[in-house]
Amino acid sequence: MKSMALSQRGDTPRPAVRVPEIPAVDAVMVEERASSFTKRSLKTRAKLAGLKMVVSMMDLTTLEGKDTPGKVAYLCRKALQPAVPQHAVPPCAAVCVYPNMVKHARKFLGQDSLVHVASVATGFPSGQYPMRTKLEEVRRVVAAGADEVDMVIDRGAFLAGDHARVFDEVAATKEACGVAHLKVILETGELVTYDNVRLASEIAMQAGADFIKTSTGKINPAATLPVTLVMLEAIRDHFFTTGIRVGMKPAGGIRTAKQALAYLVMVKETLGDDWLTPDLFRFGASTLLNDVLMQIAKTVDGNYQGADYFSLP
Repeated sequence: MKSMALSQRGDTPRPAVRVPEIPAVDAVMVEERASSFTKRSLKTRAKLAGLKMVVSMMDLTTLEGKDTPGKVAYLCRKALQPAVPQHAVPPCAAVCVYPNMVKHARKFLGQDSLVHVASVATGFPSGQYPMRTKLEEVRRVVAAGADEVDMVIDRGAFLAGDHARVFDEVAATKEACGVAHLKVILETGELVTYDNVRLASEIAMQAGADFIKTSTGKINPAATLPVTLVMLEAIRDHFFTTGIRVGMKPAGGIRTAKQALAYLVMVKETLGDDWLTPDLFRFGASTLLNDVLMQIAKTVDGNYQGADYFSLP
């Protein structure tokens, strides 16, 4: 792979970085192993703990053209208190919004909230914007109060083989984030192969990603267990090589508590308990929360509540 040595601006050289050769992904093994995680059975206490953990790992998300300050405030309120107090459900990890909604989320949550403010950026969801525009957008959302930035890579550049450009854009975005954490969205549904997913994951981590993320939620397929497993294994190997822990965020297509628990089992068996924390694992979710809350209510109270018992995210 080519050495990646120049910043996006082209005027600040930095030491060359070489991404090691990536072995081919065994698709049969990945898909069979990923399928095995859906067959695990969790008993009542472990299931309840897992469901509450899922809530604590959610980036409660609204990314619609009709988003308003009022809708964002409502989302923040639900993220702070997802369920009635007697169910002892923790707050969500973050709310994820478009850049122009960051200031409204920050105003509602305040400066010291347990719930973080995340914003998509860098020309979400296409990534097909000039680099200067992308970096300006990142600086603006951080200045408006974003704790986390979810960037999208330029899939066109990656698929054309310009991996150095992808690396440089991630590195420049990381620098523009300042103290904010950077989640790098690979949009795996457009990367075509597991080998591409593995390579894109490694490039993002080498360039400084705090998290790698499957999808924008705008493309199908979005998050899948096999793709997420490929990314988790890349994180594991990166940790063994560098000692650096990188987080993981599957997003899009995870709608049920049963699916979410399978992801937790996969994380535990691939990366271990250290990654079972919102600091290192997140779910991108817009419809998942209510199904998880229904399962918690069933486990705690012994009977299901109707879907209309819970407010929409």
